[in-house]
Amino acid sequence: MATNESVSGTRLDGGATGGTRGTTTIADNVVSTIAGIAVRETDGVYSVGKGASRALGAVKDRVSRSSDPGRGVKVEVGEKQTAIDLDIVVEYGATIVETARNIRTNVTDAVQTMTGLEVVEININVTDVHVPGSDDDEDEDETSGNSRVR
Repeated sequence: MATNESVSGTRLDGGATGGTRGTTTIADNVVSTIAGIAVRETDGVYSVGKGASRALGAVKDRVSRSSDPGRGVKVEVGEKQTAIDLDIVVEYGATIVETARNIRTNVTDAVQTMTGLEVVEININVTDVHVPGSDDDEDEDETSGNSRVR
């Protein structure tokens, strides 16, 4: 049985069938990290997070040379269950309904397998569609030496 120890985590009773041998505490950011990784591994997802959080996260990632897999993921963790909210950008051409279904399957499987918590709800907010070449070309022009003007 899991008990909500604090806002920042869930404590699960421990282990063997012979009785409790300790406790395991799962922090909320653990669930958001697991969910974030599962979302990013789903076909049709270009990125996770809203525009401002993606921009700030990109700067943070460059400075720290690491990424935050929980960015764009909000979780509520209870005693035995969790609810997850996601902000995503889909790739142009991806079927949004199918992508959302695959996200729900991947996230549910990952979170339930790794934590034992029941995922009762996954709300997906599609904030944008990424069109290939729309922002990629700007980056290439800045980085390549093939400028029209020298």
